[in-house]
Amino acid sequence: MAAIDCRSNSTGFGRIVVLYGGQSGEREVSLKGGKAVLSALQNKGLDALGLDQGLNQGSSWIAELEALQADHVFIVLHGAGGEDGTVQGALECLGLPYTGSGVLASALAMDKLRCKQLWQGINLATADFALLHKESDWAALLAELGGEVMVKPASEGSSLGMAKASSANELQAAWAAADAFDSVVIAERWLSGAEYTVAILNGRPLPVIKLETDRPFYDYEAKYLADDTRYICPCGLSASDEKSMQALAMAAFDSLGCKGWGRVDVMMTEAGESRLLEVNTVPGMTDHSLVPMAAAAAGLSFADLLIEILQTSLQASLPASSSGKESSPVRKATEVLA
Repeated sequence: MAAIDCRSNSTGFGRIVVLYGGQSGEREVSLKGGKAVLSALQNKGLDALGLDQGLNQGSSWIAELEALQADHVFIVLHGAGGEDGTVQGALECLGLPYTGSGVLASALAMDKLRCKQLWQGINLATADFALLHKESDWAALLAELGGEVMVKPASEGSSLGMAKASSANELQAAWAAADAFDSVVIAERWLSGAEYTVAILNGRPLPVIKLETDRPFYDYEAKYLADDTRYICPCGLSASDEKSMQALAMAAFDSLGCKGWGRVDVMMTEAGESRLLEVNTVPGMTDHSLVPMAAAAAGLSFADLLIEILQTSLQASLPASSSGKESSPVRKATEVLA
């Protein structure tokens, strides 16, 4: 990344408003990460202000954003109402450049069911799954998915509402718990191999991180609270296997039309085959978060990571090419794996 003078107007960022907080179950994570981003930008000499989007109901945050005379928005909102395309759509209407993916990509990535259906349709490897509802045949579904499953609300992040089930009664109970978070709930075949994550920045994958926890799975506590979660980078894969995982992650990211930055989570089967879990279009920015770790492994400081994310959003707001056409995200993803 070329060096820039953050104290001059040559950055093109103008006044940056860091949008964080929100009203989802991930509010506390967003507050912590948003304040870290705001502090780093201010320490870099940029004109940056913070706005807690969750302090006001409805659309009143938009009036606050306009009152702050924002030129650029750095989104650090997680979950429903911030990472699902709604805020992105509002910023599109305001004509404000913002970090991360656009409306459609954000909505698709947030919806685990439709995201996985899309991946199945273009032959990107993801774990087998089934849609759950109160009339489900719990025993039959469990048998179909191999006897052990992970139950997930379709549109929650940070592992909220997730639970492992290995009996029909456990599956029904896990569905009921997840249904409190989201009316759409899926069960995914349990994957017993190692878990990895691939951060993506400005069209390139960063070094892969392997995740290890002594908990049953990488849940909310393991992600944000525990001090014994292990983040392994270099990840231990061979160079060719790491490159293959990065290519799969890029294909998944591109298939949804994502841009700028994000993170793709992958798990291994017992046989050592990669399976896509999900794409995070606004990953965490706390001291336990994975994208800053991957950036550090690639030689980028936290502040430099933020500057590059901002630069990608400026590029995204530029007029389309003279042809006025871009390749289809799905075609682009398929070409990566060809």
